[in-house]
Amino acid sequence: LDQGTDRRLALKGLATAAISTILAPSAFADLPQGRSVPLGARERGRGPEGVNKPELLPEGDVVNVIDLQKFLTKGQAAKMDKLLDKLEEDSQIKFRVLTQKYPQTPGLAIKEYWGVDDNTIVMIVERGNSKSGQVNILNFNVGKGVELSLPPIFWTRLRNFFGTVYYVKDNGEDQAVINAVDTVVGCLREGFCIDVPKEMKDIKSGTF
Repeated sequence: LDQGTDRRLALKGLATAAISTILAPSAFADLPQGRSVPLGARERGRGPEGVNKPELLPEGDVVNVIDLQKFLTKGQAAKMDKLLDKLEEDSQIKFRVLTQKYPQTPGLAIKEYWGVDDNTIVMIVERGNSKSGQVNILNFNVGKGVELSLPPIFWTRLRNFFGTVYYVKDNGEDQAVINAVDTVVGCLREGFCIDVPKEMKDIKSGTF
């Protein structure tokens, strides 16, 4: 192996070891206990009952983007769906997007609908409020098979860039979702990221 490859492998090992306790393990671990998706701090605090509403799933063919809150235009959702189809074709990683407003969410039903496994990423987008004001709109459930390429610290930094109330206020919910998706797809194609790339921090609109 050349020095570049050695350095890359070493960085992966260090990142995985150093941050393994920052985020909870694969987020779908809570699904068998009947929790809603995602199991966020806001939901833990109020102790919600599990949600399982398959009637909120779209009819017809399975889609990669379920936009219950209409954050995206139909055209944006269609382009994103094609982007995620191509990603899965090339990498065997399933990346899915759900916008919801708890408890109006398919909840547990998405696990079977999307065939969630260790190579699945589910991005849940939800407006919310806490005692201190609005909360981050982005949540990610990440399969274990993705963690070597995109370790937990990446997801923390991604949320803290695109999901904040400040970013949404300046750019809109649609661009927050689009740019977060573009970043994940780009990093998966690159092979490894621990932060949002500079070019994505500078971008003003989604490119797909």
